[in-house]
Amino acid sequence: MTVAITREVSSRFSECELTHIDRTPIDVNVARAQHHEYVNSLAALGCQIVELPAETDLPDSVFVEDTAFILPEVAVITRPGADSRKPETESIIHALSPYRPLVHVTDPATVDGGDVLVLGKNIYVGLSTRSTASALEQLQNLLNNYGYTIIGAEMQDCLHLKTAVTRVDDKTLLINKNWVAPSYFKGYELIEVDPAEPFAANCLPVGDGIIYPTTFPKTKQRLEEKGFMVSTVNVDELAKAEGAVTCCSLII
Repeated sequence: MTVAITREVSSRFSECELTHIDRTPIDVNVARAQHHEYVNSLAALGCQIVELPAETDLPDSVFVEDTAFILPEVAVITRPGADSRKPETESIIHALSPYRPLVHVTDPATVDGGDVLVLGKNIYVGLSTRSTASALEQLQNLLNNYGYTIIGAEMQDCLHLKTAVTRVDDKTLLINKNWVAPSYFKGYELIEVDPAEPFAANCLPVGDGIIYPTTFPKTKQRLEEKGFMVSTVNVDELAKAEGAVTCCSLII
């Protein structure tokens, strides 16, 4: 069984942190409706949904991906880079405890889950404004006994590593080569985003399908031409907070 942990949208969502895009008005009710559609898509692909209640005082808390990443052996509780987001991990610790042993990234290191791309036994960590080089050493120490190798990845012009590249399946990645060098990912088939859709590299594989934003039809066509079943969701309002489809769930 696949479990998806999600969290309802905060009433203060419009106060979200922003780094690489300009602030525009956010309609919280529209964001909630889109999030509901997203959760329904997860359920349609076979996920058992564990939806946590909204955290009123934590505007970005719908983006649960940044609080943890999950491996077969353990779940890693992160230490988010934005100070306003550090309290988000408390409820995630309780939510993940029934499913995995937990290990924790600690001060002074910071790392957002959106910067963590797990590809087999290699774990790539984007060196972003939210994730620090000191996190690499901590993660290697935490996960060394399980046979993982931590690899720092330089990126540019985007918030997180998974804004620039995400896993499609065990052999295939979706990538914006202008934001992260493809040389990190030798041995994988790389599907490039359409040049007109630079933010299109974020997809969420679940079961036999891929959850993907409606905003990027040209890149969607590239995925479908490779034989992937794409389930589209409208997340335009969530994207105003630098959110994407991987951001809104923790998949177990």
